[in-house]
Amino acid sequence: MPLLGCIADDFTGATDLASMLVREGMRTIQVIGVPEPGAAVPDLAGIDAVVVALKSRTIPVAEAVDQSRRALSWLRGAGCKRFFFKYCSTFDSTPDGNIGPVAEALQEDLAQSVAQSKAQDAATGGNQDGRAGLSIACPAFPENNRTIVFGHLFVGHRLLNDSGMEHHPLTPMTDADLVRWLGHQTRRPVGLVPWDVVAQGPAAIRAALDALAEDGHGHAIVDALDNAHLRAIGAAVAADPLITGGSGVAIGLPDAWRAAGLLGRRPDAAALPRVAGPAVVLSGSCSRATLGQVAWMKARRPALAIDPLALVEDAGGMVERAVSFLAGHMAEGPVLVHATAPPEAVRAVQERLGREEAGALVEHAFAAIAQAIVAAGARRLVVAGGETSGAVVSGLGVSALRIGPMICPGVPWTVAERASDGPPLALALKSGNFGAEDFFLGAFEALDALETQP
Repeated sequence: MPLLGCIADDFTGATDLASMLVREGMRTIQVIGVPEPGAAVPDLAGIDAVVVALKSRTIPVAEAVDQSRRALSWLRGAGCKRFFFKYCSTFDSTPDGNIGPVAEALQEDLAQSVAQSKAQDAATGGNQDGRAGLSIACPAFPENNRTIVFGHLFVGHRLLNDSGMEHHPLTPMTDADLVRWLGHQTRRPVGLVPWDVVAQGPAAIRAALDALAEDGHGHAIVDALDNAHLRAIGAAVAADPLITGGSGVAIGLPDAWRAAGLLGRRPDAAALPRVAGPAVVLSGSCSRATLGQVAWMKARRPALAIDPLALVEDAGGMVERAVSFLAGHMAEGPVLVHATAPPEAVRAVQERLGREEAGALVEHAFAAIAQAIVAAGARRLVVAGGETSGAVVSGLGVSALRIGPMICPGVPWTVAERASDGPPLALALKSGNFGAEDFFLGAFEALDALETQP
């Protein structure tokens, strides 16, 4: 029976969190969307953590809350005892949501079960020592240069609002003060646990959180500058019913649960079946990191750009051209199709088509391309961008992902379980902001090295 149930607000964020849990020794499976009543579900025997991947980051608040609540209900039904709401390490959201409203909805739904759990014996894995009235919010991920200092989120040495995220086409982040930004989204006050308290260790963190809860706060931004801070935070909140944050804060949870006798050791947590076959890259992200990755690969491998405006005129023709291009080159090695473009080009398209229509056109195109190219023989896909990844896995009928070894912090290789009987697929779903310049080709090299191991 799984110990941890996770709700992620996009697909790459889900694999990011799952990858971190696997690295820390938890057997983890990712479910695509909330399984419908009566639908087939993955076998959870021997699984320690289940991550439900939603596509709720940028949808209307009420829909995001509803989807997240249904995910929580399903995870509780699956036997999970601890819960994690995962969002991006750059806190992607708007002043209205969706992070705050979802967190508060999950708090409300867990409140009654927490009260019941306090009466249960510790051996059941209940939350009797947890803090029901307050949840942390910690998107820090130092391995990917996301740190929080006095409540301010930094990307490398720059404040969030000066990192390129201020140009994000869907969730432009114009304020690095997370206490203030989250406060716009919540009914209950947002507090802060600063880094100098975090540096004192789990007991000091717990005391600070308890004080904030007693003072009526519902949320607490927690500073973190390195993995030692994240491990201390994990130890401090491991008994809480709900944790919210990026994947980094999950680093310290498995060891804390092992110390409490709730989790065993899994040396084979990252094991995956081998998948061979042609390799393609589909990139819909327009983040600064992905722009560099696309440029790097274009200098070395065949690449085709998709023009969103061309999709308006002839979506079917553009998809057919992309599939023909991929099929014509993938026998030679990895090949790229992308809609990645600089901020000024993205703004021009959005002004012409509207933000939502432009995004939907690209997502539908990539879903169709993925279906066709898999039918043509592609078996290993790297997909860049959360929205693009969501469209691709949905288009391919993927119901779940087995999480394997990490390519780089936040991005693992996975093997897809599909609703229909189809060939095995290896998928790497990359957040737009993650990975080094050579990520695309490096990902396939990492998979090849894995496959040649005895």
